[in-house]
Amino acid sequence: MPDTAQNPAPGFHMLGIAPQILQILQCHKIVVPTPIQHQSIPPAIEGKDIVGIAQTGTGKTFAFGIPLLQRLAQKPGRGLIIVPTRELAIQVDESLQIFAQSLGIRTAVIIGGAPMRQQREMIRRNPRVVIATPGRLNDHLQQRTITLKEVNILVLDEADRMLDMGFRPQIEAFFRLVAPVRQTLLFSATMPPEIMKLAHTHMKLPLRIEVAPSGTTVKGIEQELFIVQKLEKLQLLETLLKEHRGSILVFSRTKHGAKKITRSLKAKGHAVAEIHANRTLNQRREALQGFKTGRYRILIATDIAARGIDVTGIEVVINFDLPDDPSDYVHRIGRTARAGHSGRAISFATADQRNQVRDIERLVRLSLRRKNTPVFPGQPIPPSESRPFQTPPASRGDKWHSIKQFRPGQRYSGKR
Repeated sequence: MPDTAQNPAPGFHMLGIAPQILQILQCHKIVVPTPIQHQSIPPAIEGKDIVGIAQTGTGKTFAFGIPLLQRLAQKPGRGLIIVPTRELAIQVDESLQIFAQSLGIRTAVIIGGAPMRQQREMIRRNPRVVIATPGRLNDHLQQRTITLKEVNILVLDEADRMLDMGFRPQIEAFFRLVAPVRQTLLFSATMPPEIMKLAHTHMKLPLRIEVAPSGTTVKGIEQELFIVQKLEKLQLLETLLKEHRGSILVFSRTKHGAKKITRSLKAKGHAVAEIHANRTLNQRREALQGFKTGRYRILIATDIAARGIDVTGIEVVINFDLPDDPSDYVHRIGRTARAGHSGRAISFATADQRNQVRDIERLVRLSLRRKNTPVFPGQPIPPSESRPFQTPPASRGDKWHSIKQFRPGQRYSGKR
């Protein structure tokens, strides 16, 4: 699979984009393509299969969306975009609407949590582009309310996440149901071996476009780590919310944890909303819209939303809990420092999570900057073992205890 060279990005007019789409970009004051857009759009317009690797927040939606809509405007066929979450599906559709309406291309969003009857009506209107989550698309296929035989452009966005969520059987089935002669575009911020195997099996001489190594985080994010006792997390969060006055996104590992955090912050008078699997689609939409407009300064989310929140100006992302999968760390913190802005990512870890921290540091290829955890009023000072980065015991050859001696940015290289 060949790699492309990384050249400076010119304006959109150099990428083979149709004049009508260029005019729309100009009207929206979108004048400079991102690196992934610069490298992906020309070959995608030519009809080539592409595997694109770029950090979250670097414009992957336009990288596949512009070629897809341009090709559909010029020839028959349909486009299918498969994404892992409801929020991302809605976000992708909103981005495509900038061009689709002017091009006369109707879209439909097929996601869980929305009424099936309403979606059947959208399908009857003969949309040229369907944006779908795997589970709900599979429901429609089983009920025979939709067919994929006319799909000649297939896009998998955040495919690694879909495999993590157990959707590989459905994805394999979608490949069998779409037109055999087609264009396939696959984009993600990480590219594990399973994705490459999928690409080699179902794609025709795919062009690999990698604007940053898999797992690379966006430049401009200051990444910090607190080693904290579990019972101190809420107090530390409250302290950080006072220090940072902008919009803040907090990630919880579980939906029950998200509810607990939200309840605690509401009791302290914070403008906060929650988004997780126990919330209805309308509740999740309201929470996300309220966060975008500033009605809620704080949004508590699980990883279900890590790849579906496109909000510029998020000051801080806080990992209240470390993610189960290190790659989710990349997607979580990619919610800040979007569109060239700077941002901060702060993670909480307990002393027994050293292996998870090391896995994250290996993936992002840097050492998270350790911060001293404050001693909270009324909280007894724990024994040294609970704060290994602040008061290490006598040398015992334990590299986890000696990690406090690292300089910021120095990479940990000890063996597990």
